[in-house]
Amino acid sequence: MAVQHEAFDFRGTRCVRLRHDDGATAIIALHGAQVLSWTPADGRERLFLGERADFAPGGAIRGGIPVVFPQFADRGTLRKHGFARLQDWTFEDVVEDVAVFTLHDGPGSAAWPHRFACRVAVALAARGLSVTLEVENRDDASFAFSAALHTYLCVGDIAQVALEGLQGCDYEDSANGGTLHRETADALRFEGELDRIYGDVVAPLSLVEEGRRLGVEQDGFSDVVVWNPGDALARRIGDLAPGEYRRFACVEAGQVLQPVMLAPGERWRGSQVLGD
Repeated sequence: MAVQHEAFDFRGTRCVRLRHDDGATAIIALHGAQVLSWTPADGRERLFLGERADFAPGGAIRGGIPVVFPQFADRGTLRKHGFARLQDWTFEDVVEDVAVFTLHDGPGSAAWPHRFACRVAVALAARGLSVTLEVENRDDASFAFSAALHTYLCVGDIAQVALEGLQGCDYEDSANGGTLHRETADALRFEGELDRIYGDVVAPLSLVEEGRRLGVEQDGFSDVVVWNPGDALARRIGDLAPGEYRRFACVEAGQVLQPVMLAPGERWRGSQVLGD
């Protein structure tokens, strides 16, 4: 096998560490099936994890790749971003070098009265990471949901970062009252608070910083959410240390603007792939 795995505790949280034969590693918490760290074979960490991140049971961990399900943000009656990131998932096994985690309906999802099964699959390669979310409707009636992989990409300085690949896409500007616009820039810069939902994104994206490029691709997800709180908002976020907002850019694969409708027995799958 190219990927080995081991269970261990990280900041008091049960986790699974993946190790690729070429030296790449990933750490996934059972809490939320959340990828906390991804270090390719070159040894440079690609995901941001806040030094004040709260690992308490039932809380949300700031950083890594939180799984947003079945609601995005406050677009519904549930707690912001839903319950999937707040619960402990079951680690099933590593099958053909893919780590599999599962979550089913239960007491933690009682506010959402549907029977479901979720599956997160994490595939580690020497220079890449793939995360796939699968949702199955096990209920007797159809249900609708939104979902996202809320990826925090680690950067040296947000002021020196550009995101390429969104030119020509329409977006909803959540930081400015949800107004609608079309992206005209060939490279998106992070200036102040940035909170946008880009719809119908099909082109691969590139996060560019100091001559380095990180590719960001997705399949199954229609939208891309781009977020950084900027200085003013970051000062009001309790689990961000001073200045930490400068160290990450959130580039999220999402199904937000048009929720998924699943009939009984149907499955939906969405993936995000990161790599040089």
